[in-house]
Amino acid sequence: MTSPIHDHKPVPMTSARVSKLCGTISVPGDKSISHRALILGAIADGQTTIHGLLEADDVMATAKAMGELGATIRQENDTWSVDGMGNGALLQPQEPLDFGNAGTGSRLTMGLVAGYDFPVTFVGDASLSSRPMGRVLNPLRESGLQIESAGKAEQDLLPLTTHGAPLPLPITYRVPVASAQVKSAILLAGLNIAGVTTVIEPVMTRDHTEKMLSGFGADITVLTDENGARTISLVGQGDLQAQDITVPGDPSSASFALVAGLIVPNSDISIEGVLLNPTRTGLFDTLIEMGADLTISNQRTSGGEEIGDVRVRSSLLKGVVVPAERAPSMIDEYPVLAVAAAFAEGETHMLGLHELRVKECDRLNATVEGLKANGIHCTEGEEDLRVIGGAVKGGGIVKTHLDHRIAMAFLVMGMASEKPVRVDDTYMINTSFREFVPLMSKLGANLT
Repeated sequence: MTSPIHDHKPVPMTSARVSKLCGTISVPGDKSISHRALILGAIADGQTTIHGLLEADDVMATAKAMGELGATIRQENDTWSVDGMGNGALLQPQEPLDFGNAGTGSRLTMGLVAGYDFPVTFVGDASLSSRPMGRVLNPLRESGLQIESAGKAEQDLLPLTTHGAPLPLPITYRVPVASAQVKSAILLAGLNIAGVTTVIEPVMTRDHTEKMLSGFGADITVLTDENGARTISLVGQGDLQAQDITVPGDPSSASFALVAGLIVPNSDISIEGVLLNPTRTGLFDTLIEMGADLTISNQRTSGGEEIGDVRVRSSLLKGVVVPAERAPSMIDEYPVLAVAAAFAEGETHMLGLHELRVKECDRLNATVEGLKANGIHCTEGEEDLRVIGGAVKGGGIVKTHLDHRIAMAFLVMGMASEKPVRVDDTYMINTSFREFVPLMSKLGANLT
């Protein structure tokens, strides 16, 4: 079973300098929340309605997988409905679940089915098949999950088949590295396991799963100690009730227009309805420290999440030190932050970047390659990156390594560099942000 990105024809693109970027836009729904809304809707009692679902390839792969597991999913205009099976009532899929490039969807679904006594086969594209799954599978093994594979099980790489134990055990697990995916997979497994499943995270990560579980009626408690460590406990085998969910704008998608508005002279960009969950706004904090003219207005709450309108105007940025503890709140934004740093005065030093090594590609190394290809002085450490800002010549060809965020970040660079920047492929931008090119073009970008 294959996904379109497995053997696609590359779609290169060139981004050229423009005199200004101006306008007001809305970005598509948040990817993290979209995945979770589909997954929890699939095991709730009743019909969950989702407004503003991100209709990108990654999320559509999760929607298809939930259908294979028994849920009925329909779309009418911009509203999606999910007729759930009820907690504990998923069906054995008849085909492998193909997640394409969707790391979040695949890892969370591994947790979801870990409490079921039937086999589920997971496949994906070349990029996903090279990404390690051990950090999710190892704690799930403690509950009794078995892993089978034709040859890659020892590496925990796709394709692989999971099989839950007849009587799975609840676990208590302290996550060794900050990972919302690991935390979420364990909690989703605990939904169909008798007893209390507990996750302890020393550093807080995005908390969409906890918030949404509570909204669906799960028996979940979160305690935070004086050091900021969080203990999340879930009582399994309870009923979940269908919800009406509105997905806010994705701050990770918004980051590209925000950085473009800061580095292109004479620019003024507003983005409406952006998610402002504190576990996701590390880039906003960092850009403000760098001197960005960035303001947030019309703050309100929707579905338990804070949202607001974000405005940026072109600014003279300066280099800063980005602390390691901020990494979980902006882990997907480092490539475009590196682009902002290239235009800033002085050195920007980013710490705690080990998680970038296991994204769609080695995202840290891919970022460094792209910077150097365009004449930027930078130094790559095992877990850190130093970027020396100044005049950005551009003119390079960037290898994207099938990573959508690398492609979009360097297209942003080309909007302000002296010479155009070319990326070798943009096909995979569809995995998260299909509207990237038309929205940026609407603001005034020159993308060909």
